Amino acid sequence: MRFCLLVGLILSSVTVPLAAQEWSRFRGPNGTGESEATTIPASWTDKDLNWKIELPGIGHSSPVLWGDKIFLLSADPKTAERYVLCINAASGKEIWRRTYPGVSHHLHANSSFASSTPACDANHVYVAWSDPEFTRLMALDHAGNEKWTRNLGDWVSQHGFGSSPMLYGDLVVVNCSQEDSKGTDPRLPKESFIVAVEQSTGNIRWRTERKINSASYSVPCVRKNEAGRDELLCCTQAEGIFALDPQTGHQNWMLPTAFTMRTVSSPLMIGGLIFGTTGQGAGGHYVVAMRPGTEPKLEYEIRKDAPYVPTPVAKGDLLFLFEDRQGHVSCINVPDGKILWTQPRVAKAFFGSPVRAGDKLFCTDIDGTVICLAADKEFKELGRTELKELSRSTPAIAGGRMYVRTVSHLLSVGGKK
Repeated sequence: MRFCLLVGLILSSVTVPLAAQEWSRFRGPNGTGESEATTIPASWTDKDLNWKIELPGIGHSSPVLWGDKIFLLSADPKTAERYVLCINAASGKEIWRRTYPGVSHHLHANSSFASSTPACDANHVYVAWSDPEFTRLMALDHAGNEKWTRNLGDWVSQHGFGSSPMLYGDLVVVNCSQEDSKGTDPRLPKESFIVAVEQSTGNIRWRTERKINSASYSVPCVRKNEAGRDELLCCTQAEGIFALDPQTGHQNWMLPTAFTMRTVSSPLMIGGLIFGTTGQGAGGHYVVAMRPGTEPKLEYEIRKDAPYVPTPVAKGDLLFLFEDRQGHVSCINVPDGKILWTQPRVAKAFFGSPVRAGDKLFCTDIDGTVICLAADKEFKELGRTELKELSRSTPAIAGGRMYVRTVSHLLSVGGKK
C-alpha cells in the first residue's frame, strides 16, 4: 500500500488555472492531479529521458517542485534514517541532502519509512515522518537550512505514517487521524486531530480534535463555499467527509455516514460534487459522490471496480478510477455516476494515484509500469513503459516535464517538442 497523502497551495476556487501553478503538494494544484502539459510522451525508452538518478535508501514519497528545485523524502529501510533531498529539476543533480536518524519500527509490507510527500512554497519545504514516540513536522529553506521542527506526538497505525502536509495561506495543515488502540496498550494515544501550524514559526495556530477509528491518510483540499469563503475538505472513516474553516479549524458541516472503512485517497471536487473513496485489505471498496453545503447529502455511490488507495483524476465531467487490487480502470460520467466504460486488468494493481497531462492519463502500477491511457469517454491505451523497479508513488508534472519516482530512483521525461 502506498501512503502518500496530503497537500499544498492556496486555491480560491474549484476550477484553477493549472498552467500557472507549481506542483507543490501531493498530486499538484489543490490535489487534483491535473496539468495541461502536452509535451509528455505516452511511452519512452531510456534514450528519451532527460535524466535518471539513484536515490539514497528507498521510499514512496512523491516528488514536489518549486521553480527549478525538486523536493522529496527517502529512508534507509533498516535503520529508518531519513533523507530530505533537493534535486535540480533541469539536470537531476543533487543540490543538497539532509540526514536525520530514525527508529526502526513495524510497517505494512507495502509502506516505507518515507511515504509522506512534502509540500513546498517559494521559501520553504515542509516534511513529515513519524517514529513510535515522535512525529516530526519540519520546515527547511530552499538552501536546506532547518527553520523549525514541531513534535506532533506519538503515532499509531498498523501501516506506518503516511500523512502529507498541505499549505493554506500562512499555515501548514496535517491530518493526524490515528488508529484506535482499543485499550490494549495504555501507552498508545487515544486521540486524532487535524492541526495547523504557522509556516514561519511552527507554532500551533489551531488544533481540531476528531473521533478515532482507523488512521486516515487523506490529504485535505480547498473548496470555496456558498458564502464565498474557503474551507478545507477532509475525509476520515470515523466522521466521513467534513469541512473545516482553514483560519480557525471550526467545523462547517459534516456527512458522517459517508464511509464504513478506512480512507487513504484524498477528496476531489468535480462539477460541484465531492468524491472520496474507502476500503480495506479484504475488499468491499466504494466511491462516494456527495453534494456539500450546510445540509450535505449523498448523491450516489460506485461499488463496482472502485479504488481504495488511488485518488481518482478527472477531465471535465469525466472521472477516471484506477482500482487497486486487480488493476481495473473505469470512466464515470460525473453528473449522474453512469459508468461509461470499464477495462479489466489494465495492470497488476495500482497503489500510486493517476495524474492527467492534457488528454493523457498516467499511472504507475506496483511493478513499475507507467501506463498511459486516453482521457476520453472511450477506452484507449496509448502506451506503457517498464521502469523495471517497484513503485508506490504518484508522478509530478511541472514545466512540461513529468517526474516519476520508483522505490529507489527518480527520472524526468518530456518537455521536448
